[in-house]
This record gives sequence, structure tokens and C-alpha cells, in this order.
Amino acid sequence: MNNHKQQNFFAIFGLLFGAFCWGVIWYPYRIMAEAGVSGGAASFYTYFLAIILASIFYLRHWRGIFSQPITIIWLSLAAGWTNLSYVLAVIHGEVMRVMLLFYLSPIWTLLLAHFWLKEKTHFTGYVAIGISLLGAFVMLYNPQLGGLPLPNNNAEWLALASGIGFSLTNVITRKSSHLSLAAKSFSVWVGVMLVAALSMPYIDGKFTTPNLFTVTNWVVMGVIAILLLAATLFVQYGVTRIAATRASILFLFELVVAAVASYYLANEQMSINEWIGGGLIVFAAIFAASQHSNTS
Repeated sequence: MNNHKQQNFFAIFGLLFGAFCWGVIWYPYRIMAEAGVSGGAASFYTYFLAIILASIFYLRHWRGIFSQPITIIWLSLAAGWTNLSYVLAVIHGEVMRVMLLFYLSPIWTLLLAHFWLKEKTHFTGYVAIGISLLGAFVMLYNPQLGGLPLPNNNAEWLALASGIGFSLTNVITRKSSHLSLAAKSFSVWVGVMLVAALSMPYIDGKFTTPNLFTVTNWVVMGVIAILLLAATLFVQYGVTRIAATRASILFLFELVVAAVASYYLANEQMSINEWIGGGLIVFAAIFAASQHSNTS
């Protein structure tokens, strides 16, 4: 295997492994929730552990921590809200519905890129938006709500908000091309910690202190932290060596992993309209990625 093929193999493996991590990470968070640890507290401490582990890899980058531009603050806050709302959504909602609502994010990315970054949206972009909205309508259609295609509960609203936050994070990242990958990674992790800490009193009624955790709690949170760190490092390696469209398609492997995991670990099953609507959303995500790659 020559060097180029070897790099390509590891890049593909990195993206698939990252997708696998995100496809199963909801389960240990649910274990924490069942043990009485809220999503806010679990998010704060797992990202705290991830930062400690990451410091081993990025120790030399700490020297410039106070010389970062102000855009890193907005990136941290957007990413923090994205990750916290996603965790709360997968803890309390049906995994696949949450993930599919999250995968409406290409719509918001196209719109934000059009109005904020002044990127021209081509016909294929409008087609992707239309297909995504059709998929959402089919999946969310509920006669009990008068046929309105709205999220059914708070978890699904959080999933929708997380997808919007993810798109905002992506757009800020594109505008912050001067930031290093290490700076962006740490800004995301620190942002989740900050947002989780601020929201914890509203979720728990107080700030959860470490002395309340059992050894098992710490072990589970350690596993989550390792998954978070591994997913970040592997995905970063993959996206720097694989074309954007191909990377987006490979990362949809997360949905396959989540579908299998939610079926066997949580006994969750999707209805026919969820399969059809979800299929349209996934197709639109691939279509949007293709359009975005061709115009970037």
C-alpha cells in the first residue's frame, strides 16, 4: 500500500470511526441520566475530562491561549449550545428522530452561508432545502396536532435547535479560517463546559459538585470523554484529507450506527413515515453537501 492510499484509508477510517462514536455516545449519556446525573452535569464533566486528555496532545498550544481573536468566543458559545442541546435531546427523545431533526442542519447552513457569508445559493441548494422540508413534513406530520409538522416534545425542539446551532458553528468556523484546528477544538470543548455550567442550575436546580458522583459515574463519564476526544481527532484527520462531499456522505454512517444501537439498546423502532421522511432528509443532506462542495 503506497503512502497516498494509506493516508486515504486512514482518513476514511477516521471519519467512519468518528461517525461510530457519535452514533453510540447517546447511550452512556442515558446511563448517566438513569443514574440521576442530568445532561447538563454530564456534559460539563465529560468535556472537562476531554480537555484534560486533550491537553496531553496539545500541550504546546496553551501558550497562545490569551492571544486568540474574539471570534473564538462566538464559536465557543455556538458550539457549546449545539452540543448541550444535542445531549439533552438524545437523553430524553427518540434517538433516530432526534438525529434526523439534527440532520436538517444543511438547510440552515445554506441559508446562513447565503445571507451571512454572501455565498451564492444555486438551484441545487434550493432543491436540497425543498427536499429537507418535505422530509421533515412527512416525519413530523401528526394528525393530533391538526396536521402541523411540528416537533412533538421538548427533546425534538432541542434537536432542531441543535441542528441550527451546528450550522451556525460551521459558518463561524468558515469565517474563522485563521484559527488553528487545535484552537477550534479547544474552543468547542470549553464552550460546552461554559454553557453546561451556566444552564446546570436551571436543569438541576443547583450546580452539581463532583462529590455527588460514584466511581461508576466517573468511569462512564471517562468513557464518554475518550469517545469525544477520539471522534474529534479522527474526524479532524479525515476532513483534512477527504473531499467535503465524500466526507459528508461517509459521516452519515452515524445514522446507521444510531439506528442499530437504538434498536438493540433502547428498543426504539421507527414508523414508516419516519423512515420515508428520514430518507428524504438524508438524501437532501448528501445533495446539499454536493452543492456546497461544488461552489466553495
